[in-house]
Amino acid sequence: MSVQALNAAATGMSAMETKLNVVANNLANVETTAFKRDRCNFEDLYYRHEKIPGAEDSAGEYTPTGIAIGLGTRVSSTQTDFTQGSFTTTTRELDLAIEGKGFFQVTDPSGEIYYTRAGNFNKNSNGDLVMGSAMTGRLVEPPITIPEDATAIVVSAEGIVSVRQPNNTELSQVGQLELATFINPDGLLKLGEGLYAETNSSGAPTLGNPGQDGLGVLRQNSLEGSNVEPVTELIDLITTQRAFELNSQVVRSGDEILETVANLRRY
Repeated sequence: MSVQALNAAATGMSAMETKLNVVANNLANVETTAFKRDRCNFEDLYYRHEKIPGAEDSAGEYTPTGIAIGLGTRVSSTQTDFTQGSFTTTTRELDLAIEGKGFFQVTDPSGEIYYTRAGNFNKNSNGDLVMGSAMTGRLVEPPITIPEDATAIVVSAEGIVSVRQPNNTELSQVGQLELATFINPDGLLKLGEGLYAETNSSGAPTLGNPGQDGLGVLRQNSLEGSNVEPVTELIDLITTQRAFELNSQVVRSGDEILETVANLRRY
C-alpha cells in the first residue's frame, strides 16, 4: 500500500468528520423553532492517470478504458433543506408560523435586515413587535406597534395585524406583515439564532404580502417546528461512523504494510 492510499483514506476520515459535525448539529436542533436541517455533499479529488482512455494500442486501435487512481474525497458543500416543518399549536397570539415559502424580516441593531422562519414574536417596552430573543431586540420589518390598551391581537392568514381595544367592538388594523423570498435560498448566509443574511449567491429578496405571488400564508397561535427527522439522522450517524472507521482501518493497515516493507529493505 502506497502513501497515496494513506492520503486518500485520510481525506475520507476528514470528510466523514465534517459530516459527523453536520449530523450532530441537526440532532442538537431537533427542537429548535423553524430550524432547517443541513446535509453534506461530497466530491472525488483529482486522479493519477496511468493510462488515458482512448490511447492507441500497438495494433492502431483505441483502448476503450484507461487506468485512473483517485486521490480521495472532500466536502463540496453543505446544503440546507428548506422543506416545511411540522406545526405546533400554542396559546400565544404572537406565535406565527409560515405555511409555505417565505421569511419574516427583522432589523438588527446594526441596521442590517435579516431573515427568519421563527415566528415566536414578542412586544418590547414600546409595544413594538420584535423577534422573541433574549439576546438581541430585533424589530420586525416593516415596524408594527401594538397599542398598550389592546385586549386582543388578531393576525390574518394574509398578514394583516389587527387589535381590539376597550369600548370598541371593531378590530383596528395596526400593521401589515411582509414575507421575503429568494431565488436561491441555499445561498443565504446562516448567522445562528434562526437568522439568515442576503448574499450575492442568494440574490436580492422579493417582498410581498402573505398569500400573494406564491408566498406562504400565516397561521396564528402556531409555530413551525424543526424539519429534522431524528430516526433518519441516527441512521446517517451510524453510516458516517462506519465510513470513518473503515477509512481509519485503511490507514492502520497501510501503516503496518509500510513498516513491514521498511523492515524488509533493511535486510
